[in-house]
Amino acid sequence: MVHGNSNGSANSAPAAAAPLDLSLLRTFLAVHRAGSFTAAGRLLGLSQPTVTTQIRSLEEQLGRELFERRSRGVVPTSVADQLAAQVAAPLDELAVVADRGALGADQPPEPVQLAGPAELLCTRVLPALAPLTGEGVRLRVSPGLTDELLDGLRGGRYDLVIATARPRGRTLTWEPLADEEFVLLAAPTWAERIGAGRVAAEGPAALRGVPLVSYAEDLPIARRYWRHVFGTRLGGQAAITVPDLRGVLAAVVAGAGITVLPRYLCLDELASGALVPLLTPEDPPINTSYLTRRPGSPDNPHVTLVRERLLRVAPTW
Repeated sequence: MVHGNSNGSANSAPAAAAPLDLSLLRTFLAVHRAGSFTAAGRLLGLSQPTVTTQIRSLEEQLGRELFERRSRGVVPTSVADQLAAQVAAPLDELAVVADRGALGADQPPEPVQLAGPAELLCTRVLPALAPLTGEGVRLRVSPGLTDELLDGLRGGRYDLVIATARPRGRTLTWEPLADEEFVLLAAPTWAERIGAGRVAAEGPAALRGVPLVSYAEDLPIARRYWRHVFGTRLGGQAAITVPDLRGVLAAVVAGAGITVLPRYLCLDELASGALVPLLTPEDPPINTSYLTRRPGSPDNPHVTLVRERLLRVAPTW
């Protein structure tokens, strides 16, 4: 017969680890996806100190650090990445069931918060989504610049964001939505003054002294076109800047000078002859837009309807 010592440690089993609290795991997953305690708190309806306390409690239970605190948010450790991979799918499935019960049979889903570039929203996205209103979908549409909109997506202000650049980091999920081709354009009067074929023969030298209409002072779209097509840096200043490509289009049609625009925005003007392409390169600059959302199943089924509709229709733009 084996006798243990006075505290019985020789024949006692190791103490079982306490089960992890689901509310702590839910908060953890929100922080992992949002990239900050503050943004996660907005998503969950919690204060930032509450989120901080819950994450510390979970770290104490696990005995491991989950996030490295930075000046702008947090960065997950490898332990956090592993935990997120384990709990994301079960928590998302549980959230769908819980939200379905909370909504009830008579309560409609919340409006879908959609954001993106103003020009694309107004000329392509809203016409594509218009049929969904007949299915009860409500939309709240916000224009803006990609970086600001992605911050809002992480913080829970939007459900879907159309980004003009591929999102960085692991806190967002993105899918290619559409490709837009950039075209160097002018009204017929300026095209005649420049001369047919001169841009193809002489490159940007043929455009010296011609007024340029741009989206912003740093000439972002035109600079990209010059670099991609001509292999040179664009210098000088714009004659007109207007932070809406529809305004740029209107000014150039009226004879203000030349510009570079996405083809989808000026199809009618090209077809009617109100605008003339100054060059048709074999390899025009292409920019891809991305439909971006937070990882996991959306609580709102209408978000899924909007997403699926956009992915189906966008290739025709």
